[in-house]
Amino acid sequence: MNKKILASLLALPLVMPAVNAQETSGLSAIKVSGFGTGAVTWTNEERAEFVRPNQPSGAADNVRTGVDSNLGLQADMPVNSWLSLTGQVLVRKDAEEHFGAELGWAFAKARISDNLSVRVGRVGLPVFMISDYRNVGYANTMLRPPAEIYSQVPFNSIDGADITWQHGFGDTSLTSQLAYGSVKSPLAGDVHAKGKQIIALNVSAEHGPFIVRAGHARTKVSVEDSTSLNTLVAGLRAAGAGYRFPTLAPLAAEIEAKEKQAHFSSVGLAMDWNNIVVQTEFAKRKTKTYINDTTSWYVMGGYRIGKFLPYYTHSTLKIDSAIVNTVPAACPAGYPAACTPTMQALGAGVRRLPNVGVGQGEQTTDSIGIRWDFASSVALKAQIDRVKPKNGTGLFVNPQPGFSGPVTVGAVALDFVF
Repeated sequence: MNKKILASLLALPLVMPAVNAQETSGLSAIKVSGFGTGAVTWTNEERAEFVRPNQPSGAADNVRTGVDSNLGLQADMPVNSWLSLTGQVLVRKDAEEHFGAELGWAFAKARISDNLSVRVGRVGLPVFMISDYRNVGYANTMLRPPAEIYSQVPFNSIDGADITWQHGFGDTSLTSQLAYGSVKSPLAGDVHAKGKQIIALNVSAEHGPFIVRAGHARTKVSVEDSTSLNTLVAGLRAAGAGYRFPTLAPLAAEIEAKEKQAHFSSVGLAMDWNNIVVQTEFAKRKTKTYINDTTSWYVMGGYRIGKFLPYYTHSTLKIDSAIVNTVPAACPAGYPAACTPTMQALGAGVRRLPNVGVGQGEQTTDSIGIRWDFASSVALKAQIDRVKPKNGTGLFVNPQPGFSGPVTVGAVALDFVF
């Protein structure tokens, strides 16, 4: 990605440049712009499916269009010299089997001064280096953000407010953003993740070809409307009381995801210098529920040759700690006949906890790809990933018996803005 284009994307409140912005008849002040990706994705594995974060199904040894394809439309209307309105609708496959539309942004922005602005409404949650434009394929070198990091927070936006302060110190531009609000995001079917009292701080500095950022977010997280999770928690408590296993009630309390504290911290660096392109992020997640504590990172390097940009990415997701499965494998002699089958079912339920299984998710990915900017505002990308799950099924979904990886994933995407 050309640095001048990236700087424009970061500077504009619309996140992406209003290329060929259209004026709506009768409302000439409203500017409409958009972005999209048309992609096909496939793998060499039939026993599990490759997905982007928060997708219930994806690509196996067949070609799928729903993994990496999306379409976004955005409208911006200035009300006066200091107030503007922005809305963004994103169409993609997220939490459901089919494509659906979601209101990603809907906020009013007030410019308090040349350096200070406030947004109120539904705003982006600034937890990653490319949070605001991770769905804008054209704005990114890679075909998709590495799932090893970008799967660690299920929230893209919050309903609340943020305040942004920008200031120049010589040749260095400093931007700080503080956001506060709440959000309820779908995970799968009727299951939702809810973040309450989310507070996030994001600070970035740009100097010449370098951009450095650091961020921290914390919230009280809940998993709601999950029949399987609620059934498991109730079963652990009932079995603990009925069969007098004292470890099951504390385990149920630890698993139950109701307003449990969660933290996410990350740092990142980007460079576009003399045709050399580098981008990297490092992040840690900590929660007080069954969701694993993790460390994740990636590094991407590429070299621009005319209109072509070949690149390589390595990314890693490691589990730092997870809850201990204290369900006994069998019941002692003298217990009712139903005890052992009950314990086996509960133990299996803990191992495959909904949405984030205990001990699941570890993996590494090595990717090679190429970006070709063959026309104005259009880029063609091809990428091959070698994904290696560790200690389970990694981030793959719908695994079948015998699956262990590694898996080769291929994708071709056409990115555009308008």
